[in-house]
Amino acid sequence: MATRCDLCGKKPAHGYNVSHSQRHTKRRWLPNVQHATLLIGGQPVRLAVCTRCLRTYHRTAPAAR
Repeated sequence: MATRCDLCGKKPAHGYNVSHSQRHTKRRWLPNVQHATLLIGGQPVRLAVCTRCLRTYHRTAPAAR
C-alpha cells in the first residue's frame, strides 16, 4: 500500500513517543491511504488517496456519476 496521497501529497510524519519518564523514542505517523477508483475528467483513474481527500471527493462530486 502506498504511503503518499496522490491528491494532496500527504506523507508519513515523524516524531517521538514520550514516556512518563520523558524518554524519547522515534516513531512515525502514517496517513490512512486507500486505493480508490475516482472519476477525473470523466475517466476512471485508480489512485492512492488519503481518507480526508476521499471524503472531500465524495462530498463535492456530482451525485450522478
